[in-house]
Amino acid sequence: MREKTSVAIYRVIKAIILETLDVTEDKVSIDTRFGPDLDADSLDIVEILMQLEDKYGLEIPEETARDIKTVRQMVEYIEQRL
Repeated sequence: MREKTSVAIYRVIKAIILETLDVTEDKVSIDTRFGPDLDADSLDIVEILMQLEDKYGLEIPEETARDIKTVRQMVEYIEQRL
């Protein structure tokens, strides 16, 4: 069950990244780094997290946003909060 949850969360995050950052699908994988790989800044990450907050009904602290550097970290964080 947990693996299915991770995959579902990953798909949601990937879709939000593609829409928010306007990057091609091949640029986003579980190990993608926001800064170096996607040229995303902290405001981009906050925008993605705000959409995830709305989608999952969560509140994500700003300090947490600063610590999330990869797609995997974002998936794991959301999974832990659900």
